[in-house]
Amino acid sequence: MSTLSLAARDSATMLRRNLLHARRYPSMTLNLLLTPVMLLLLFVYIFGEAMSAGLGAGADRSDYIAYLVPGLLLMTVGSTTIGTAVSVSNDMTEGIIARFRTMAIHRGSVLIGHVVGSVLQCVMSVVLVGAVAVAIGFRSTDATVLEWLAAFGLVTVFALALTWIAVGMGLVSPNAEAAGNNAMPLIFLPLISSTFVPLESMPGWFQPIAEYQPFTPAIETLRGLLLGTGIGHNGWLAAAWCLGLAVLGYLWSTAKFNDDPK
Repeated sequence: MSTLSLAARDSATMLRRNLLHARRYPSMTLNLLLTPVMLLLLFVYIFGEAMSAGLGAGADRSDYIAYLVPGLLLMTVGSTTIGTAVSVSNDMTEGIIARFRTMAIHRGSVLIGHVVGSVLQCVMSVVLVGAVAVAIGFRSTDATVLEWLAAFGLVTVFALALTWIAVGMGLVSPNAEAAGNNAMPLIFLPLISSTFVPLESMPGWFQPIAEYQPFTPAIETLRGLLLGTGIGHNGWLAAAWCLGLAVLGYLWSTAKFNDDPK
């Protein structure tokens, strides 16, 4: 077999391994998935009427649902990738990585299995949260088929970028608890973005903090695609963030993984 064929075969094996782990131990995924679902229900049914006032005169709860859902979908991506950091850290600390190093398998297949498995879990989690959103009133009637495809592509690429960052966090963490703590910015950043309120409604000193981070342009782009509105310069910013984070995470993760064990 060629090197490429061996790499593909070993990566597929590692992907199956990670998907089996996720199926046998679903508590981590379910706990992380619960956060965006609970925030969705909380902000729609408890704060919805009050929060809709920040969208302008005449806005109501249904308008706020349309505004809120795109941000929570990307928050779902961030929360799901925390499980990846914990899983990678477990592999490093429990000795399985050391065993893999001694086996005749493609070296990069271990990380590829984690990354592809995480992206698949992110997409499935987004679908589940999206189903809850539709059940409580979210509609995307103005989006075209092309915009729906672009939205799906954005979610997938964003998940890939954050997954590589999460893998790097898992590799540098001494244990699973530290990995979970190190990856908490992936949940915290959406909370200080444009997920819940528009940037212009925030205090002036806080707006740059919310604006110049990866989640805000991605959220604004997804919001425009799902609602059929303009995305302006946010599309290019989101693409740049995704590319930059993916490259950074890949280089960081592979460099750390290829370090000789101490």
